[in-house]
Amino acid sequence: MSYREVLIPADVGLARQLPDELLALGASSVSVEDRLAGSSGESAMFGEPGLPPPAQSWSDNLVRALFDDEAAADRALLQLLALGTLSDLSGVRQQDVPEQDWVRLTQSQFQPLCIEQRLWIVPSWHEPPATPAPVLRLDPGLAFGSGTHATTQLCLRWLALHPQLRGLRLLDYGCGSGILALAARLLGAGEVAAVDIDEVAVQATQANAQANALELDHCSHVDALPERRFDIVLANILASPLRVLAPLLAARCVPGGRLVLSGILERQAEELIEVYAPHARLQVWQSLDGWVCLEGCVPG
Repeated sequence: MSYREVLIPADVGLARQLPDELLALGASSVSVEDRLAGSSGESAMFGEPGLPPPAQSWSDNLVRALFDDEAAADRALLQLLALGTLSDLSGVRQQDVPEQDWVRLTQSQFQPLCIEQRLWIVPSWHEPPATPAPVLRLDPGLAFGSGTHATTQLCLRWLALHPQLRGLRLLDYGCGSGILALAARLLGAGEVAAVDIDEVAVQATQANAQANALELDHCSHVDALPERRFDIVLANILASPLRVLAPLLAARCVPGGRLVLSGILERQAEELIEVYAPHARLQVWQSLDGWVCLEGCVPG
């Protein structure tokens, strides 16, 4: 079985108008992309983490709409002409798209990951390896945190390389799939709390804890976190929220506790170190693929 894809070149105004109209006319999905992507004219719309977008939309767009068959695609194009949304079909193309198992295609991108020979992260659709090291079976669901991103790997490395973690109280602030909180539990942390602003992340963390027969001492929305302090506060988010959260995260550490921060680009490291200077003495612990992990001590 195959689907019919319609590709429509569009300026800014048309690119904003077309998605809703195409969906109303029977499209099963619609996406908008930079028509000049891959060429010298390609432009970034979303920018880098922590920076405002350089533009709100591309000037030259390509709208892709997926229909069940060619007849449905033709009917939708005729309706767009009748409505006056399109003045003609100049530049409009159609092509067949074969049906794919998108779930399996996505899953194939995530392979078992070994962290410093001390921990395995194994997606739930893979068989775990024969290993004496602890194994964390993970299903990210709709939450961030499969272990493949450099920021997550840096935090996993930090946990794996700190045997003094055993018995300590740890807070995972922005838990996503729960990968870091659950890894900390497997590696011997004494009390582990996981919080996030996204209820989907909280649910994913709870589901992964249950699937691994691991118990978290606390897992909730950030607003429901009890007033208490931890030996280690770990936050793998992005530079912008980390700037704002500096006083809060430091206040969650016991005197002499450790802050571990990730989701920071190398060029943002010095600025974050300065922002946190009134609260903690941070330094770059490791870097990977242009990202860094900062760690340091909250003064006693």
